Amino acid sequence: MEKKFVVTIGREFGTGGRQIAVELAKILGVELYDKGLLKQLEDRYNLTQEEIDKLKGMKKSWWFETISQDLYNDEEFIVRSLAEKESCVILGRTGFHIFRDHPNAFKVFLIADMAYRRDKVARRLNINEGSADLLINKVDEARENFTNTFSGKSRYDARNYDLVLNVAGLEPKEIAEFIAACVRKKVS
Repeated sequence: MEKKFVVTIGREFGTGGRQIAVELAKILGVELYDKGLLKQLEDRYNLTQEEIDKLKGMKKSWWFETISQDLYNDEEFIVRSLAEKESCVILGRTGFHIFRDHPNAFKVFLIADMAYRRDKVARRLNINEGSADLLINKVDEARENFTNTFSGKSRYDARNYDLVLNVAGLEPKEIAEFIAACVRKKVS
């Protein structure tokens, strides 16, 4: 593929989105950018990644409004700058919204039923199913709050994406290969 492109991946917690994104970036031969790229924000605002994630998941407040908008604007600038320089995969970061008008963006959202997600999270983190449920709900709620605050949209609205994929029962590499084929078709 000669044209620069950007693939954005949003996901429900427990769908294996990170692993799928890693595989996809390998298949496409591009870089993967996720919350790790935000080291610059950690330094600028003297916050840890955990504090940034917690802040972004908060419901609106006066403190949230002042600090969080700046964080989001900086994060958006970083992500856009990376995509201008090279083709890439962006995991999270409201990519579907940031690149909504990009001519070579392919926006993906990964879903799965709660039983699949619960099992995956419980095994990965070595916690019981009840704790997995609580964690899944907490992370999904924080991601939805963040997305709604900065995009004015629900991340669950399928119209935001080129592809919404139920990953339950599928292998990450198979999923990544399918997404890569879709990207190649759209960008060619």
